[in-house]
Amino acid sequence: MKIEIWSDYVCPFCYIGKKQLEQAIQDTGYAGQVELVYKSYQLDPTTPVDTNVSTYEALAKKYGMSLEKAKEMTQGVVARAKEVGLDFNFDNSMEENTLKAHRLVKWAQQQGDITALVEALLSSYFIEAKRIGQDDVLIDIAEQVGLNREEVAKVLSNDDFKIDVETDIQEGLQLGVRGVPFFVLNRKYGISGAQPQEVFEETLRKVAEEEGLLPGLKMAGSEDGGVCTDDSCKF
Repeated sequence: MKIEIWSDYVCPFCYIGKKQLEQAIQDTGYAGQVELVYKSYQLDPTTPVDTNVSTYEALAKKYGMSLEKAKEMTQGVVARAKEVGLDFNFDNSMEENTLKAHRLVKWAQQQGDITALVEALLSSYFIEAKRIGQDDVLIDIAEQVGLNREEVAKVLSNDDFKIDVETDIQEGLQLGVRGVPFFVLNRKYGISGAQPQEVFEETLRKVAEEEGLLPGLKMAGSEDGGVCTDDSCKF
């Protein structure tokens, strides 16, 4: 089955939802039978590239509240993240423009699997509080997951793949995406937000049943038990 994921790299529920989906795929036994396709979405494309505004300051301004209230506002998200094994760090994070991060991922898709890059971008921002809107940070992240440093720098220095990002956003709007994360399964079912685990599992099973997919076997016992193949018997 194919799952398209509209998300942004500064969206906390996008990271939480990603972990929930991954766990649901494992728990339902459909690992290896699911293609994940990451789609671009920007929560705030007007965020300055050279911003030096903290996450708390940005939240306080957006919702017209004090810094203390903004800090309190994040505590529920921090607790939710811990439930899926993530330790969010809002104390040191800054607001970021994510266009370059999305362009980088679009370029990386042409190089191969982007799973590690997507995870690294989210982890870098939410766990390590890195400035993922800055070229030098993005170059380091890309290099850490095996991408060529010089090629990445070249991509980030111009507007390459900006149209691809904008196309994703428009496509999402046509499908009804008004917030992220938003998961589309086989273009039949949509899941909006980081829903409870059972919602992901139930939808996966529904799509699998419609497509005639069988879950993988959960092996019992040890791997070194007696077994015979066409070539030999293992005693």
